[in-house]
This record gives sequence, structure tokens and C-alpha cells, in this order.
Amino acid sequence: MPSVFSMIFNRELPGHFVWEDEDCAAILSINPTQTGHALVVPRAEIDHWLDVPQELAAHLMVVAQKVGAAQMTAFEPPRVGLVIAGHEVPHTHLHVIPMFGIVDLSFANAQASVPPQELARAAELLRAHLQPD
Repeated sequence: MPSVFSMIFNRELPGHFVWEDEDCAAILSINPTQTGHALVVPRAEIDHWLDVPQELAAHLMVVAQKVGAAQMTAFEPPRVGLVIAGHEVPHTHLHVIPMFGIVDLSFANAQASVPPQELARAAELLRAHLQPD
């Protein structure tokens, strides 16, 4: 069975995309710890991040940096954090999180639900600040 991320990539489930290329996509988390919390996800269903081929891992990091730079401009946090957890969905994904404090990296503080229109606004703002290649 495809992962939830593959279902989003295939448009079987809704997703708020901020980046897409042939190897990965960045979508907003539906349970963000902070507005603009994005997930950088490889299209290949690779469960554990240690199993991601090095070339793809490097690409995911480059995309995470681009998303993080856009978050800095769009949401003006003092920092952007990066977390690779991997317990909730068996498909590697990097959490790129605008940080106003260390608590923003705690998934215990994740919002249970966010109105779709709020996610759409955050995605639009992020896309507007992403620098093209």
C-alpha cells in the first residue's frame, strides 16, 4: 500500500505543495508546530533516512535549505530548524520548521488540525519567497 505521502504526490489526498521536482516535493505539515512547517519528502518510498542514497539525501538537504530560506523571509523567525524523526509515517521526510523558540521542534506542540485556507495562505506565502534554481 502506498504511503500517505505517495498518495499526496499522486493527488489521491490533498496537499499544500511549496516545491516539486522529479526527485522530491515539499508540502506543508497538516500538524504543524509553527506556521509554515514544511516536509521535504523524496518521491521514492524509503522508510529510514539512513537508507536514502547519498545523492538523493544531498538533494533533499538542498531543497530543505531553499524552503528554510523562504521561511526566514516569509515568516521572519530567528531560526529555522530541521528534524528527521521517522516514527509517524514509514516514508523518509525532513521537517523544516520556522523556530521562534526550541519548543517549536517539539512534536508534542503540534496542532491537531489547521483550517485548509490557513495552510493555503502559508503555502502561497512560501512559494512567493522560494528562489528559483
